[in-house]
Amino acid sequence: MTSTHTARPNGERAHTGSKSAAISNMIVQTMSEYTGRGPTKARTHLLDEVVTVVLQDTLTRGERSLVHEGREDLVLDMRKGFQVAMRHDFVAGVEEILGRKVAAFMSDNHIEPDVAVEVFVLASEQRAAPERAC
Repeated sequence: MTSTHTARPNGERAHTGSKSAAISNMIVQTMSEYTGRGPTKARTHLLDEVVTVVLQDTLTRGERSLVHEGREDLVLDMRKGFQVAMRHDFVAGVEEILGRKVAAFMSDNHIEPDVAVEVFVLASEQRAAPERAC
């Protein structure tokens, strides 16, 4: 269900393992708890201070019915509501998994194709100032 990788500076992809997988799984599980159904595919990309989670097949049966009836705007509005409701859990989960603070979180959905993106911008890592010799 989930797959993960990190882009390297030279453009190659490398499997990142447990942290990316943990983020993908946390996002899918949280969405399932809030909406009754999680996405069937999730891929987490980690690059420097940016974490991007791309989700596919996110819509519930009811939402798909509304889309079929031409109510895409209603579905997108509902999804925005879920994103606001899930925000705290998403941010807390990423912070716990990575051990870093999230400075910003953005989220959006697309109907056709059925894709959602969760983006986390991490706060700068604080480095200890070098000690001065007296």
